[in-house]
Amino acid sequence: MTDAPRLDGIHHVKLPVSDLERSLTWYNTRLGYEVEIEFREKGILMGCALRHPNGGPMLALRLDPARAEAAAGFDYFAIGVPGKEEIDDLAQRLVALGETHAGVHFATIGWILPELHDPDGHEVRFYTTSHHTEPGPDVLTVDDARESAERRERELT
Repeated sequence: MTDAPRLDGIHHVKLPVSDLERSLTWYNTRLGYEVEIEFREKGILMGCALRHPNGGPMLALRLDPARAEAAAGFDYFAIGVPGKEEIDDLAQRLVALGETHAGVHFATIGWILPELHDPDGHEVRFYTTSHHTEPGPDVLTVDDARESAERRERELT
């Protein structure tokens, strides 16, 4: 498509939270995020923009308990992790911090670490940016993603 607009990646991801301080602490201690900007309304802290010291995407947290409850459980995004070794290390780090998740799995084109949940129940997923399989020039159709990935992993190993 030659007339597509020019874009430059994702600027930030914003999540509604029910307790801003609790979420700030969780994203800092679990993933290393640090506050970069505070957003106050009439003197009340209502949100923060977070940066990651090692390349993670910008993340914003907004105090909005009703939306946080409605958004719980869904995986709105996946955070990129460079490769298999790094995603394995992340999985171990999270377990050492007392977090539960589904472990690292072979997925469609890379490895995935699903089912980590933040304090509001948002599913935070991780997916490797290096691939074990490169998509071709045609649309890749995936039927039954989990079963397909397990079958492909057995074929490739």
